[in-house]
Amino acid sequence: MATIPITKRGAETLKAELHKLKTVDRPWVINAIAEARAQGDLSENAEYESAKDRQGFIEGRIQEVEGKLSAAQIIDPTELDAGGRVVFGATVKLEDEDTGDQVTYQIVGEDEADIKLGLVNISSPIARALIGKEQGDTAEVQAPGGVKHYEVVTVSYI
Repeated sequence: MATIPITKRGAETLKAELHKLKTVDRPWVINAIAEARAQGDLSENAEYESAKDRQGFIEGRIQEVEGKLSAAQIIDPTELDAGGRVVFGATVKLEDEDTGDQVTYQIVGEDEADIKLGLVNISSPIARALIGKEQGDTAEVQAPGGVKHYEVVTVSYI
């Protein structure tokens, strides 16, 4: 299995989710199944079916998170030394060359991406256009509204 890049923060988030699934959600659903069983006839017991479905979801998510963590290549952006180039984990301040608007993005793994928080997926068009660029370079991004040009204002590893 290929390694999946993830920031240290993203790995901690996945570990916390896994811990909650195993210590809170799993015991809760096991208890819900036991209570539903105690009600008698399982063939017409909606609570039992619902709890079994929830258990399937929880067990599937546990396997998924464990798989992601086992294949993860954890990268701590604060320990990067890429010589000012944009790499995975870098935080990049950009200026739209047409409007002058500035935005800041951190390039992260698939599971951590959240554009509202300024976290862009490594495989997104903007991240692919930025990789390898340095301060002062221009990145050409194919956006749904057409090609956008961004100047790299700063590159930091925080």
